[in-house]
Amino acid sequence: MGAITLNAVEKWYGEVQVIKGVDLAINDGEFIVFVGPSGCGKSTLLRMIGGLEDISRGSLDIDGSDVTDQPPSKRGLSMVFQSYALYPHMSVRDNMGFSLKTAGAPKAEIAEKVDAAAETLKLDQYLDRRPKDLSGGQRQRVAIGRSIVREPTAFLFDEPLSNLDAALRVEMRYEISKLHQALSATMIYVTHDQVEAMTLADRIVVLDAGRIIQVGTPRELYNHPGNVFVAQFIGSPKMNVFACSASGGTYAVPGGRTGPYPMADGATQMGIRPEHISVGASGTGQCDGTVDVIEYLGADTFVLLDCGEAGQINVRISGDADLSVGDRVGLSFDAERTHFFDTDGNTIQS
Repeated sequence: MGAITLNAVEKWYGEVQVIKGVDLAINDGEFIVFVGPSGCGKSTLLRMIGGLEDISRGSLDIDGSDVTDQPPSKRGLSMVFQSYALYPHMSVRDNMGFSLKTAGAPKAEIAEKVDAAAETLKLDQYLDRRPKDLSGGQRQRVAIGRSIVREPTAFLFDEPLSNLDAALRVEMRYEISKLHQALSATMIYVTHDQVEAMTLADRIVVLDAGRIIQVGTPRELYNHPGNVFVAQFIGSPKMNVFACSASGGTYAVPGGRTGPYPMADGATQMGIRPEHISVGASGTGQCDGTVDVIEYLGADTFVLLDCGEAGQINVRISGDADLSVGDRVGLSFDAERTHFFDTDGNTIQS
């Protein structure tokens, strides 16, 4: 079992409050990802769950038991850090089984659990090597294996892939996802990379300035952001957001033309994702723009346009599109994919 509940959790350092009344219920077996900008409190919140940081106010329950004042060793959790923290003089086998050895587990039990974890993580052939003889991805798998053998209530990952290169990050994302499927264990994962969040999470917790801004599945946050912050944080490239006016069932873009607006009046900003904009002849669609920058990525091309009063707009189009810097084009916004926000930046629901 690995159900975790945070009840009005706060963290204070003297007079400074860094976690501001967080309420969150994490289901047994769920993969939860904490995301947010640097300094938002995501790692601090994870460390509070793990017992590495005291909870100033509020409470923490694991499987229905209050563990707020329990030390890390009593919580049944296991952490995987950005730093692998492996013992350089020990073999992979000894690194993975060290926590069981110090706990006094029988040698046969240690060997059985280490072999099972190594098979799951495809480390069988590396068990007699030392960390210096492994790649970065293999070292991270050893660190994860060291957690698996303890059979924890839940796994806590604190930006475990940030030291890896781009190719290894993709590979390790896949392996962590497969590991979650194999173990059906509760996992809480901290990252600043929203791509990791989108690809790994059952639910994403978006944090800013010590508060939860929105919780939902990747699809929910992408398609139905609760405010401008979430709209622009989730998605790569980020959502285009610019000023607008709306009334009488239509909206108008500064320096542009009107579009359909079936929702309530009062919007002062609108948003549209780059892939929900189509490019046509100048004078068509909701506004015109001049091509400033073209980023060719093979299957896709990102085009940054200067749209005058509406500002810069990023468009995602097919990689074989025929555009050149300086071209003047018209932009049409998908009416079903536009988002509208009020003066406080909150989404106006249809």
